[in-house]
Order: sequence, then C-alpha cells, then structure tokens
Amino acid sequence: MFQSIAQSLSQTKTLLLVSALTCGAIGLSAPAVADDYVIDTRGAHAFIQFRIKHLGYSWLYGRFNEFEGEFTFDENRPSKNKVIVDIDVTSLDSMHAERDKHLRGKKYLNTEKFPTAKFVSTKYVPTGDKTANLQGNLTLHGTTKPVTISVEHIGGGNDPWGGYRNGFEGTLTINPADYGMQLTKSLGPSASEVELFLTVEGIRKKDLKSKK
Repeated sequence: MFQSIAQSLSQTKTLLLVSALTCGAIGLSAPAVADDYVIDTRGAHAFIQFRIKHLGYSWLYGRFNEFEGEFTFDENRPSKNKVIVDIDVTSLDSMHAERDKHLRGKKYLNTEKFPTAKFVSTKYVPTGDKTANLQGNLTLHGTTKPVTISVEHIGGGNDPWGGYRNGFEGTLTINPADYGMQLTKSLGPSASEVELFLTVEGIRKKDLKSKK
C-alpha cells in the first residue's frame, strides 16, 4: 500500500513539473506586460481628419497636419490601455487658404489664443473582440469636456524594420458650441456637429530605443 502511495505521489510531482514547464514554454508563467507606443506621425502613418456639413448639401473635409502622442496597449488587460494626444490646431488644413483663415479666426477656433488641443484618456472599455469605447477629456478652445471615442483595433505585429506596431481607428462627434465656439454662417446651421476620424499607428517604444 505504501509503495502504491509513493508511486502516486511521484506521478503527481511529474505531472506538476511537466505542467509548469509547459506553461513557461507558452508564456503563461507571468502576466503580459503592457507596451508603450509612440504615434508614428513622422512616417505619416497617423491622421486626424474631420468633416462638417456645408449648408446641409454636402460634406467639407479637412485635417490637422501637426500632432503627436503616445499610448499604452495590453490586449489582455484593457484597464492598462491609455492614450494622450496633443494637436497643433493652427495646422488645420481644409485645402482652401481663405476658409482655413476663417476657421482659425476669433469667432471659431481662435488659434491665436488657443493654438493647441489635447485629448487624455481616462478609461478603455471593450465592446467587442476588436472594439472599445475610449473615454477621456478633450480640451479645445480652452474648454475641457468628457468625450467617448468609438475605437477599433485594426491589428498589430512586426514591421520590416525590426519594430513592433499596433494600429487603431476611432470616430467622435462633437458640437463646437459646447466648447464656446460660434457657428460660422458660411457653413450653415447644419454645421452644429463636427465628425472626427482618428487613425493611429504606434511604434513600440522599446524598439525605438534599441535602434539608437
């Protein structure tokens, strides 16, 4: 009987050892670590675009050419996910110089007084396998308001230059009046809402450091 018990204990120890080695081999011995990323604006792999209705008849499109930011992403632990983006509002570009001058003026964006905008996330809430609501605070025209960005994780993986990347898209609708801006008559009353489209591709920070 004692010999049978000893054999059982020996088999149990062997199974535990094999299990531990297997878990280690597939990366289950420790929780995943969230990675930090720099938004790849230098390579023009990130965009902040907008559209607004013109007189209710069509869409006027534009973008902000200058911005920068960073984000943290952990697919297995969404609570670790966060992002911060700084936007140079003076870089607004609607492909029409006179219109850009008007939109940058005192009655609208007033970029002379408020040259920058900022988004700082507060919470990342998954809504599906690749989708989430990114909650945070948007500061625009000197006013800060809570907003929610609908986010889709496009994908992630190695790049051809020895780095690792992750990419996302997001959409957000804001009312300029909420930020103290007047409606511009040339766009019409239908311009009470602005749709923002965010395309973000980030390069993992530690890969950038290894290249220096």
